[in-house]
Amino acid sequence: MPDGDSRKAEEWLDAHGDYLYRYALARLGQDDLARDAVQETLIAAWKGRDQFHDKSSVRTWLTGILKHKIVDHCRRQIRERALNDELERDPTTSYFNENGAWRTRPQPWQDDPERLYRDREFSKILRECIDRLPQQQRHIFSLRELNGETSASICKESGISTTNLHVIIHRARLALRKCLEFNWFVP
Repeated sequence: MPDGDSRKAEEWLDAHGDYLYRYALARLGQDDLARDAVQETLIAAWKGRDQFHDKSSVRTWLTGILKHKIVDHCRRQIRERALNDELERDPTTSYFNENGAWRTRPQPWQDDPERLYRDREFSKILRECIDRLPQQQRHIFSLRELNGETSASICKESGISTTNLHVIIHRARLALRKCLEFNWFVP
């Protein structure tokens, strides 16, 4: 880094570092998060220094970058929290380890599914297992597998993507399989 450039970076840090840190700390509430946000801000500002054309003060420009870094952090937290909450409510979570591998691999079914469906006792157990599914899984599974609705119509009605539909159906099937293994295919 040329000598003039390093002086400029030091000037920014000396003139605005404490202000940026206090600003970030007031919004993030944690010392380490505030320090990281200020560091990311200064790095981003340094990389984009050619974009700054003195239309505002350096502090205003740096604060604007910092605001975006804080918003990005909050969005990441919300996504991670939403994912963790969803995993906690998902009845299939216990079937897999941290790497996504089966804890206990399901055994292949030996019976003919069509014949089983016609069997009244099996139908009763299947209905009970379907009723135990979380509301969204139960609704979407029933629309797709019992009512024969198309993926497109289910996605449109439920306001979900095709990918999300397939994940919900997959999780419902896993939960039903486990329920049936426990309640019907007892060794």
